[in-house]
Amino acid sequence: MHFDTLALQATHQQDPATGAVVPPIHLSTTFERNEAHELPGNYLYARPNNPTREALERSLATLEGGATGIAFSSGQAATMTLFQALRPGDHVVLAHDGFYGTTSLLETVFHPWGLTYTRVDMRDIEAVRASIHENTRIVWVETPSNPTLTIVDLLTITRIAHDGGALCVCDNTWATPVLQRPLDLNCDIVMHSTTKYLSGHSDVIGGALIFRRNDAFTQRVRQLQSISGAVPSPFDCWLVMRGLKTLGVRVRAQTATAQAIAEFLDGHPMVEQVNYPGLANHPDRQLIKQQMNGPGAMLSVHITGGAEEALRVLSRLRLFRRATSLGGVESLIEHRASVEGPTTTTPANLLRLSIGLEHPDDLIMDLARALTSA
Repeated sequence: MHFDTLALQATHQQDPATGAVVPPIHLSTTFERNEAHELPGNYLYARPNNPTREALERSLATLEGGATGIAFSSGQAATMTLFQALRPGDHVVLAHDGFYGTTSLLETVFHPWGLTYTRVDMRDIEAVRASIHENTRIVWVETPSNPTLTIVDLLTITRIAHDGGALCVCDNTWATPVLQRPLDLNCDIVMHSTTKYLSGHSDVIGGALIFRRNDAFTQRVRQLQSISGAVPSPFDCWLVMRGLKTLGVRVRAQTATAQAIAEFLDGHPMVEQVNYPGLANHPDRQLIKQQMNGPGAMLSVHITGGAEEALRVLSRLRLFRRATSLGGVESLIEHRASVEGPTTTTPANLLRLSIGLEHPDDLIMDLARALTSA
């Protein structure tokens, strides 16, 4: 079944009471018992479970090809709960160039608690293998990475993780299941910030974990979520469900525009480097073809002249919104090092672009004007 059809089938859950084709939002925080003191719908209280949240979780599991999913109040809440399911003394391996929030969680919260971690270049297979220890429990992969769009060989990294007795977790926020399905490549868990492409309209905060198996570890994560209360509201779940219906159409259109923009920027005298998986000269082009159905709608560029010139280009844009986040229908751009702060490893001249649904010619004209004026 094609993705667009699957997305609509997965999110179509007819209301049996009314026949409504759009599922209702169950806002109730509590559920009544019958005369026999039973819970007819198996719902007790909205923190452990909720019908709207469960509908989203089923949809996400279907789209990623997983056994079950858990929806969270944010991507960071999903990541944090997964790390909480580990034990003090356990070890995590993650990429040196991934989302700074993941590293911040490990360094600020979990390292003092007793979790250790190693950052490694995931393209260096031997370095990854050497970083696996007896106490390694998770190998955290992000491909394409944020913000340099590094591509990681999921099949190989997953095999190394499993050989070492660890789980392989993939942050699939940027690729989405439209372009990449890590569970089909033997990963164990997929993480999403549903804030981004899955909801797709910059109007909801959410996260999710999708599991290849519904095993004891999965149940521990679910229990920790219930205890800690890291749950999304029913309305937020409904908004993500609505976004899933158009996910395939949006991602394909945004990807086509991103491809045109990357090709325009590649070789521009004001641009030192373009990071985009769709460029013909990308060193991992064959790997991208093997594990992805397209290069995606994110790219980053290194501006000639350093941070000062990068900020000058940023200030002259008129159609791109200077804002953090990604995956919405509007095009966003930001100076990533400024957002990440003094501990950032992101190059000072890098600008990160999230391509929306504007016409590609207009976005290219906006960039051309800003780069020429710089």
